[in-house]
Amino acid sequence: MSETAAVPVAVCQFAPTASRADNRERIAELTADAAARGAKLVVFPEYASYFVDPMDESLSTNAEELDGEFVATLTALAAEYAVVIVAGLAERGEGHRVRNTVVAVRGDGILAVYRKQHLYDAFGQTESDWIEPGAVGEAATFELGGLRFGLMTCYDLRFPEVARTLVDADADVLVVPAEWVRGPLKEHHWTTLLAARAIENTVYVVAADHPTPIGVGHSQIVDPEGVVLAGVGTAPGIAVAVVERSSLARVRKTNPSLRVRRYAVAPR
Repeated sequence: MSETAAVPVAVCQFAPTASRADNRERIAELTADAAARGAKLVVFPEYASYFVDPMDESLSTNAEELDGEFVATLTALAAEYAVVIVAGLAERGEGHRVRNTVVAVRGDGILAVYRKQHLYDAFGQTESDWIEPGAVGEAATFELGGLRFGLMTCYDLRFPEVARTLVDADADVLVVPAEWVRGPLKEHHWTTLLAARAIENTVYVVAADHPTPIGVGHSQIVDPEGVVLAGVGTAPGIAVAVVERSSLARVRKTNPSLRVRRYAVAPR
């Protein structure tokens, strides 16, 4: 891959609702705005297709197949604006449970699919009541502009093995759609873990969250040294920055932690 590779990326922080049509319309508006700012990768949060709080049986009713209306809309937008779009959706699963899925799409179709491995059964929440976990398997990655991007979701951020598995699949950038639920110290956890995953893996981290009052906000683009290049506060908005192979090379020359590590990751 080219040593001069550079990709402008955008994180779009918005609050998906129980109206699938409204969500698609908002995604179209934000994609147009991000593309106008020069973005070639546009990242949306977890559950961008449909979201209710608290979760209930309507998730199953409103879940879609990967060839459904939501992904078709993303693909059409990606073609119209010559971008790649990453977004979370409620995908139809088995029985009453759905899959918490992230797709990366280009104008000619789906590039990668990731299904959330670690479900949010923590801090008083039980996501597993409504969501079936994704299988542990091959890392979900795609290439754009000479860089490789890897997909993970929200609570996965608390498990460094997920990020390391993506890095072992040659990911240069970790893409993290999320609905990071608010609570005591949760903003601190979110920003700390984003920086930690970037620093320990010497990669970029591109994370899109829901705004307050349900999410913590603070969608951001973090460089391989843990520095926030661009970010959004707690309200809806867009942040844009460029991810560059030259920065990866510089940081990894100074801090060759990936090369000198003595442990690999094995699934349980």
